Amino acid sequence: MTRKIIIDTDPGVDDTIAICTALRSPEVEVVGLTSVFGNAPGEFTAQNALRLVELEGHENIPVARGSDSPLILPADMLGTVVHGDDGMGNTSPPPPKGKVIAQSAAEFIVEMAHSYPHEITLVPVGPLTNIALALLLDPQIAGLIKEVIIMGGAVSTPGNISPVAEANIYHDPHAADIVMAADWPVTLVGLDVTQKTIINTAFQQELFKADNPAVNLIQRILPCYQNFFNEFYGLGGDIYTHDPSAIACTIDPSLFQTRSAPVYVETQGYCIGQTIADWKRQWGDRPDVNICVDVNSEGVLALIKEGLTK
Repeated sequence: MTRKIIIDTDPGVDDTIAICTALRSPEVEVVGLTSVFGNAPGEFTAQNALRLVELEGHENIPVARGSDSPLILPADMLGTVVHGDDGMGNTSPPPPKGKVIAQSAAEFIVEMAHSYPHEITLVPVGPLTNIALALLLDPQIAGLIKEVIIMGGAVSTPGNISPVAEANIYHDPHAADIVMAADWPVTLVGLDVTQKTIINTAFQQELFKADNPAVNLIQRILPCYQNFFNEFYGLGGDIYTHDPSAIACTIDPSLFQTRSAPVYVETQGYCIGQTIADWKRQWGDRPDVNICVDVNSEGVLALIKEGLTK
């Protein structure tokens, strides 16, 4: 059965890979994109979301612009050093033809939750500001959303923006803690698994042979992203599979091994943005989160390749 999804996104190079994979996968129906600040400022991520739905003829998919800043803290350390000032690898793509809808991202999420009760899966692959705002706007959606599958967090591994924090959670820790505390099904696809799946240069070259608009765009914007991973991790052109892993988990959750525990997010101090799993449930009765702890990397890569090259 096709799963209806809303991708909440801050495109973003790996967001582009994830969104193109989702748009080309019959297992999911993308019913909307909601944009958020993160990998680039909000005005750029909204434009990039429009470009991605227009890339291969999906202009009918609405794009709702979301928040340009966190709930409480000032925006800090946006991902432009990773994704380029424009979020598209500093390739300066032409403007999109379409426009974002009049509704905000939070308003769109609330409307879709009520229009399709128990059918919508939210797939946030950026800061969780829009998701928290939707909950604050209408707490009832926690009982209407089918599932929330988040690319974010680092439970049992070091962070990538600080020693303990993953970037999406770090960019709005207060929003992330609201989302983790809500009584709805949450799956956390964090660095614990996304860094175990490597898109190496050989795999990239196989993708590029497909010569379709999606992989051609990825090929153009990838060098900026590769340069960051090479400089900071010494990967030699290989990249981690962050946002596409959340899409893979949405399409085929059997590729991931999970453990359940409440998750808390630190909102101050040196450890701001840290995701803490309360494995022994010592801190109260917060709902459990399904935390991805291992992954079938070959299966994830095969799923991405099938989506992008068929």
